[in-house]
Amino acid sequence: MSPQELQALMPSVFAPWIVAMEMELLESQPGSVRIRLPVKQEFIHVGEMMCGQAVMAAADTAMVLALINELGEFRPLTTAQLQTSFLRPITGDHCIVTAKILRRGRKLAFGSSDIANPDGRLAAQATGTLTLL
Repeated sequence: MSPQELQALMPSVFAPWIVAMEMELLESQPGSVRIRLPVKQEFIHVGEMMCGQAVMAAADTAMVLALINELGEFRPLTTAQLQTSFLRPITGDHCIVTAKILRRGRKLAFGSSDIANPDGRLAAQATGTLTLL
């Protein structure tokens, strides 16, 4: 699927607050996507850095989009597990989330997301298990 097709699918697949994060699909290949996430004021916490909850939501969303792209269509699914390591603060006005499906079976898919600062330095890394319903 093209980035435009995946972008158009988001309001029908994700909760309104995920759509409100304003993620922009930059690239898509079968089983992978690259997303630009603006660092909005709503995502900043007391430490003047992007909060982990927003990072995890973006990582999870990107993995779901990578799986949809792998399948070629949306199928009902849910996240069964999400593990995130925070390596450095996210700085700048955006970050880049690159997600890929590592392995897909009939019911389970395993994915990863790298979240990088605008300068390309890795800020967080997530792995997850998605269950096809």
